[in-house]
Amino acid sequence: MAFDQPSLKGRALRLLSGREHSRTELERKLQRFEEEPGTLALALDDLQAKGFISEQRVVESVVNRRAAKFGASRIKQELEGKGLAPELVAEAVTALRANELGRAREVWRKKFEHPPQDADERARQMRFLASRGFGGDTIHRVMSGADED
Repeated sequence: MAFDQPSLKGRALRLLSGREHSRTELERKLQRFEEEPGTLALALDDLQAKGFISEQRVVESVVNRRAAKFGASRIKQELEGKGLAPELVAEAVTALRANELGRAREVWRKKFEHPPQDADERARQMRFLASRGFGGDTIHRVMSGADED
């Protein structure tokens, strides 16, 4: 190993200093730097044992960063892409769904100044909310209550 190259653990810590990463994400990002098979797993085991890698913190971080802009479906997809435990993902999604209508209304309010004036505008607003990961029932409730405020 060259002197000027950081160790696998050093690279992992640098990534973790920017934001929380799951073990799966770190493995994906650091795989190409592994010179001897097994050294990456050992480095990540050590970091996990010391508490630097935490799936629960990754879930909390993603939810905190994304909940104001995205629906439960979109956040679930992101969490699953990080290789997190299915039970942690399910728990987070359940919590997100509990307040999804309020979050969807807020996203709608920030994007649109007024309720749709015609069917085309209504469809556009509904597609926007769907693209943000909000469910069909939630979208219909937002659209039917959009002019109640």
